Amino acid sequence: MKIAVCGKGGSGKSTISALLARAMAARGHNVLVVDLDESNYGLHRQLGMEAPADFIGYFGGKEAATKKIVEYYQDRTKEPFDMKWSIATLPSGYVVVKCGIRLLSIGKIHDFGEGCACTMGSLSELLFKNLVLDENDVVIADTEAGVEHLGRGIEAGFDHIMVVVDPSYESLRLSRKIEAMVGNNGAKVHFVLNKMDEEIQKLVLGWFEGKSVAAVIPEDRGLFRATLEGRELDMEIPAIRCLADSLY
Repeated sequence: MKIAVCGKGGSGKSTISALLARAMAARGHNVLVVDLDESNYGLHRQLGMEAPADFIGYFGGKEAATKKIVEYYQDRTKEPFDMKWSIATLPSGYVVVKCGIRLLSIGKIHDFGEGCACTMGSLSELLFKNLVLDENDVVIADTEAGVEHLGRGIEAGFDHIMVVVDPSYESLRLSRKIEAMVGNNGAKVHFVLNKMDEEIQKLVLGWFEGKSVAAVIPEDRGLFRATLEGRELDMEIPAIRCLADSLY
């Protein structure tokens, strides 16, 4: 199963990704979390891990990987990275493991003037294309904010698109845009309403009437404080537990 977690910046994508990964691992699944966000520096802390090395380094770094990918786009018969992986055979130097969860980070922007993240996006697409999963495997992709990853088609072949929605008009509108972009891609679109108090929840649910609302995450001061302090999210959220159960 491949699950993409999408939404606007600050909606709680990484929090939902980390909590869902824990819930899936607790159910005995082999879980791989893939950090696709070049500006996300907190996901590993939420999983209680050290940050893995950028996966782009496996291919010689950004410059070398860019050259191979450009050649591929010029001639689609030339696979830039002719290899297949399972979750267990991903290069060990680029994967951090804890409690049945593996974390891989495609790459980050580290320096001023370094250039765009286009190579990381292309590498993400190729990774998922060459990743062979067994029946018990679950991949959770924590995407960058917005919709560029959908425009690239990175989620082609995914089973579920989780759209995380916070209580803001921008987030509500973006959720509709993501739903429209996924279209007939074959993935099931689910909405996860995050940071909801009772009054706001009633208002937001009206926006999603007739849609698949997979979970409603209430405001939780303990969860908020853990994310603020960069601590491992070792708590169990009932709505996430139900969400994990509903995917099978």
